[in-house]
Amino acid sequence: MSVLKEVKAANDAYVAEFGEKGDLPSPPARQFAVLTCMDARMDPAQFAGLAEGDAHVIRNAGGRASDDAIRSLVISYKLLGTKEWFVIHHTGCGMETFTNETMRELLREGGSDSAAGAAADIDWLTFESVEQSVADDVKRIREHPLVPGWIAIHGLVYDVSTGRLEPVPAATEAGKPRA
Repeated sequence: MSVLKEVKAANDAYVAEFGEKGDLPSPPARQFAVLTCMDARMDPAQFAGLAEGDAHVIRNAGGRASDDAIRSLVISYKLLGTKEWFVIHHTGCGMETFTNETMRELLREGGSDSAAGAAADIDWLTFESVEQSVADDVKRIREHPLVPGWIAIHGLVYDVSTGRLEPVPAATEAGKPRA
């Protein structure tokens, strides 16, 4: 059963209260961006105290620093003025529960040859340790040639059972601004 009617009704209510939000500028008011997971248990607006227009929020499976996520961060800074970035992964992430090979096998089972072939070329960016994945992603972003050294990059883990954000020391070190 589709939830389209519910989404449309919620949108109608939102539109009725929209007010001055149409006048918000495109650059984020608080000049930062968040890269985080698409997990439905995480609401960046809530855990980071964001209102509409405050920050860019980039979401993908695992909150990983994929090429596309880095592309979005670079656009965020270069065209829209962000000066600080947060990489936030979370406890209990599904990306810890499988490997690239698991995903490839799932796509081979009952799928088409083209799906299996396409799956073989994808790095699904799975991981075994949430803290290590945060540190790795902050390091990858920091070392990217399009990322200026002066941008602070913070790495944190969101605890889905408490709502608390905890810094990852190795990510903090890797993300320090450079001259």
